[in-house]
Amino acid sequence: MSANQIHEADRVEGAPHPRETETLFGQDQAEQDFLLALNSNRLHHGWLISGPKGVGKATLAWRIARFLLTLPPEDGGGMFAPEPQVHRSLNVDPEHPVSHRIRALSEPGVFLLRRGFAGSTDSAREKARQDGKFAADIRVNEVRELSSYLHMSMADGGRRVVIVDSADEMNVNAANALLKMLEEPPARTVMLLISHQPSRLLPTIRSRCRELRLHALSSGNMQLALTQAGFEANDSPALSEMAAGSVGEALKHLQQDGLPLYAELLSLFSSSRGLDRPKALNFVNALNGKGADAKLELILGLFDLFLARLARTGAIGAPPRVEIVPGEGNLLMQLAPSVHKARDWAKAAQEITDRTRHGKSVNLDPASLVLDTVFKIHQTAVA
Repeated sequence: MSANQIHEADRVEGAPHPRETETLFGQDQAEQDFLLALNSNRLHHGWLISGPKGVGKATLAWRIARFLLTLPPEDGGGMFAPEPQVHRSLNVDPEHPVSHRIRALSEPGVFLLRRGFAGSTDSAREKARQDGKFAADIRVNEVRELSSYLHMSMADGGRRVVIVDSADEMNVNAANALLKMLEEPPARTVMLLISHQPSRLLPTIRSRCRELRLHALSSGNMQLALTQAGFEANDSPALSEMAAGSVGEALKHLQQDGLPLYAELLSLFSSSRGLDRPKALNFVNALNGKGADAKLELILGLFDLFLARLARTGAIGAPPRVEIVPGEGNLLMQLAPSVHKARDWAKAAQEITDRTRHGKSVNLDPASLVLDTVFKIHQTAVA
């Protein structure tokens, strides 16, 4: 089975894996911050690569790994040593042997720490591997495998790079085990911790890392990143607005028809006669068939997006600058004409979040869960 066919916890379904992505768009500052540390001989052993999901954090980690492992070995210098090279880019030739080995997951200088397959026995994990079912978190056993790896001697005495994707997914025992390695870092080893929510990490882990902060992508960079991933996005500004500058979110919307679904959601509440119940029932039909679980998560995310844009519109007295679908701005102003109404929408959003969390915990029928949310939004609109 080839690398692009296997189930991987850190892969967006249907898209290239970050280790297969050569170019990183829109994050030049983070790259230059890392290169500045390297060129100044201040290469820290631990780096926290943070930012929203889907903006290129893993791609940056793999670019750094590829780059470091292609540097010539340090020879100790001396008074006759040549002047150190000033590196201005993390680019590496895609045909370099390290590039090939990284794409094939066969590079001995890299250890990838990520969620393993679900199950407590070898047979259960093998069944989960075949089904593509992953554990809910990174467990201490996986960190122990990293410890064993770091205690092995590299044949050529070269560098090693550890990528943790993502550090947010470590359970408490795993986090404490990784902390010990950050406190006593092995020589010539760089650890790259990817984090979507650094506040969830142990403060002691954060304090032992230098941070590279990545940001949401502009519409133009979003278009470039999607094209590199093999996708066309003709509505790039709207998609970028919808995905909040996250390529990962944009890919999800492209693959699951997020834009048409959002337009359909808005149409439920745009009638002067109130909620269009037949349309609401048709909307629920999107949950039928293959991929229903993923579609449910997408629809719940669209509800969150709609409610957040309603609350913001009421609070500032104007709709967002970029419309996701035509006519969205007028509808938002109609439903959220005041600061008072903005508070109603913010309260409704919290109540809906609590209700959907409870509904999912008791395995409520997805159609009922979505209809309940539609009715709650309607009640808030007419109140």
